Amino acid sequence: MPPAQQQPVTPGVTPSATYAGSGVDIEAGERAVDRIRTVVESTRRPEVLGGIGDFGGLFALEPGRYREPVLVAATDGVGTKVVVARETGRFSTVGIDLVAMCVDDLVCQGAEPLFFLDYVATGSVDPGHMAALVGGVADGCRQVGAALLGGEMAEHAGVMEPDEFDVAGFAVGVVERDRILGSHRVEPGDVLVGLASPGLRSNGYTLARHVLLGRAGLAYDAPAWEGAAVTVADELLRPSVLYTPAVLAALSSPGVEVHAAAHVTGGGLPGNLARVLPATAGAVVDAGAWPVPPIFGEIRRRGPVDDTEMVRVFNLGIGMVVVVAAGSVEAALGSFARSGMPATVIGRVEQGTGGVALEGAFRWGAP
Repeated sequence: MPPAQQQPVTPGVTPSATYAGSGVDIEAGERAVDRIRTVVESTRRPEVLGGIGDFGGLFALEPGRYREPVLVAATDGVGTKVVVARETGRFSTVGIDLVAMCVDDLVCQGAEPLFFLDYVATGSVDPGHMAALVGGVADGCRQVGAALLGGEMAEHAGVMEPDEFDVAGFAVGVVERDRILGSHRVEPGDVLVGLASPGLRSNGYTLARHVLLGRAGLAYDAPAWEGAAVTVADELLRPSVLYTPAVLAALSSPGVEVHAAAHVTGGGLPGNLARVLPATAGAVVDAGAWPVPPIFGEIRRRGPVDDTEMVRVFNLGIGMVVVVAAGSVEAALGSFARSGMPATVIGRVEQGTGGVALEGAFRWGAP
């Protein structure tokens, strides 16, 4: 990006201060907005009114479509995964992660995502980087059928380094009041179906970077583990699986009775599964029911990181747990298979006090 143009200096005269001279390039921001117009438009839904550049995004709920609609909102970021994007110069996937972190929270309430807004803060606007970043957001929105309704690109010169950035997202969805999922539906005898996560998604990156890049001293272009066909950068920037379409499909599939869903983010399986359990029930997870992807075993070995910490920080290969009635397990697995979503029975709900117990041993992926 060319440097901000400076005014000629006349001896003895203090030049006028400008925004560009202080580090904020309004024209660069306008060029960035011009480059993202097409990708934003690609996410448009019929309910969207107006367009990019309005002071607020307009979304009209379709009259008569809902009996008793409840709006559901969620906001999140992608944590220090943005550091990996910055250091590798690869910006096109963290936008997908941003959408996933928000809409996969919405669907845990049974909600269909309607629209999404993003916020990008950076030390200096690079139109190419911003176009790649927002392009990833638009990609995620298209995958889940949400409109990218608006956003903000803020240049924080003097506060952030020129190439530094952070992102946050905000999503709104809708669900019928009598179809809201949650602990009020869960009961002993229910079955836990785990949806696969081949990578870290967007959680635990501070520990992953500390171990792989710090303690182990691995370079981004090194194999992620011995014999791996992917590099450390490839693995750390693997985009998050978006579970929303598969869960929504299961909710509308004949014979599938979904009671709750838990998005496995910070806090791991025990911390997030406990959020959908009533006080009178507990969950038992069979730790050996699925193979843990190799990247987790590599972090565990390179740290070393003990198993208790691994379970508390990472998803260990299960990014979403769907709680279904015992009689609908086969129908649920069939629905996920039709959606192309790998799913496995990983446990059950029993009488208890709201806690999550792990039984058996994890099958750590062999590097």
